[in-house]
Amino acid sequence: MIYPPKNKNLTLLNNIDVFAIARYINWTYFFKAWKVAGRYEGIEKVCLCEACEAAWLQKQDKREKAREALHLFRDAQRLLAESEKSFSIKAVFQILPAKSENEGIVFDAENEPVYIPMLRQQQRNENGHFLSLADFVSPKGDYVGIFAVSVAGSDELREKFEGDTYRALLAQTLADRLAEATSEWLHEQIRKTHWGYAPAENLTVEQLFKGEYQGIRPAVGYPSLPDQSVIFQLDKILGFDKTGIKITENGSMYPTASACGLLFAHPAASYFMIGEIGEDQLADYARRKGISEKEARKWLGAVL
Repeated sequence: MIYPPKNKNLTLLNNIDVFAIARYINWTYFFKAWKVAGRYEGIEKVCLCEACEAAWLQKQDKREKAREALHLFRDAQRLLAESEKSFSIKAVFQILPAKSENEGIVFDAENEPVYIPMLRQQQRNENGHFLSLADFVSPKGDYVGIFAVSVAGSDELREKFEGDTYRALLAQTLADRLAEATSEWLHEQIRKTHWGYAPAENLTVEQLFKGEYQGIRPAVGYPSLPDQSVIFQLDKILGFDKTGIKITENGSMYPTASACGLLFAHPAASYFMIGEIGEDQLADYARRKGISEKEARKWLGAVL
């Protein structure tokens, strides 16, 4: 099924409200970054009084770890409140005509078609298929979105907290999670309004974290889109500099709390891992992308 977007224009969102984004933070990954493993459900709902904290801690199996997680959460909340205006959140996106071709996706960009080859997963999924992101795009013509988000300000905060390693790291970790939260928030806005294929969607944040929405948003460098050099092609189409994002020769983005990727609306679209590919697949990918096998090896090291 083809879903023509309601908004076909390149859209730039500046000065996105920090606290509107903060409610989309997945705190499990925030704690994981601090090596406080575990799921601490309901932590974001614990109010500041000692009674509420004690009641929440009483329900936790690993109480000392939970206490550490609560301490981190409180510190992050305080830093967010104190430094709200230090963070600058921006996003840019566009839903473009596209089609699947030659085991990849061809975007009908403004100046010329842009072909991005895809890889297939190496293990059959539960339905017995070897999935590729190109499978979620019709060869007869379809639409695929491109997005980029950035959260600036953590570098300035690190300088402000010079000598206070804990708060400097807290600022960076918080910025990283705000970037992912912005991707979550933006994807919801696009599904319901800009692309508009799910206008009646009414999911809780917890349901969003579980991916209970229609469509997917694989980011560059993630398991189904492991080629980091795809960033250069997406930048060519969208122009990430509109958000202040700069790209290094190795495909890294600055500010470091940034993300970019693709958006698919297909009802059967699902997240998956490519897995380890063989030399024959490396050679085929290099041929389709028009680069040497040596260069392809550089960008696909994570799946070789």
